[in-house]
Amino acid sequence: MSRRRWHTPSVFAVALALAGFALFMALGSWQVRRAQEKEALFAAFDATEHGTPVTLAQARQLASATRYPLVEVNGSFDAAHGYVLDDQVHAGRVGVMVYGVFMPSAGGPALLLNRGFLARDARGAVPSIPPPPAGVRKVHALYAPPPGIALRMGGDALPRQSHWPKTMIYLDLAEVAHDLGHALDPRVLLQVGADDPPVGFVREWRPGVFPPERHYAYAFTWFAFGAVVVALFAILHWRRPTSAT
Repeated sequence: MSRRRWHTPSVFAVALALAGFALFMALGSWQVRRAQEKEALFAAFDATEHGTPVTLAQARQLASATRYPLVEVNGSFDAAHGYVLDDQVHAGRVGVMVYGVFMPSAGGPALLLNRGFLARDARGAVPSIPPPPAGVRKVHALYAPPPGIALRMGGDALPRQSHWPKTMIYLDLAEVAHDLGHALDPRVLLQVGADDPPVGFVREWRPGVFPPERHYAYAFTWFAFGAVVVALFAILHWRRPTSAT
């Protein structure tokens, strides 16, 4: 019985294996760095939500893809208009995000304010949506990018609706601004704190990005591919000698 022995690989085989291994290691390391960035983002997000609020003007200067400033804004709700973002999921329950149109007392573009999540009932129906509070008031909210758009199924359906609040399956601020007939801020507000009296909204905000765990899972996959490259290289070159005929 012949024993396995090492067969010297060709230069091409070595180069191919090294290139594949280096590529998968680089991709895995990149995903680890992305996970660490997301961990820092989530930590900063949590700290901001419980920090000291700034003015809207200051928030516009501080805002970036990784910063969600906490703002304090005086103004009033446009009680005649509102929007519902359908097919949202929170803690395993399907429901809607309820958006109000907030008009700052200082003037300027209106703000689309996410009042929170409402779960559908046992029959799948959307519960009655509490009207926004009347009069001039102060709100505390995170100044955040709007949620990303995955699919634009059906196009802009807002002009075809006559009943308020109008229902959306994606949020496009340009379409909402056109529907309202006036300018909107390029970011949205995520209202924090509880209503007095409580009206049922859930406000547990997270950055609209992949969580760190997703990136660590991707990193594990790439590193596993690198290990497979090494294993295949060894298996292909550690073999029994060819029998003489």
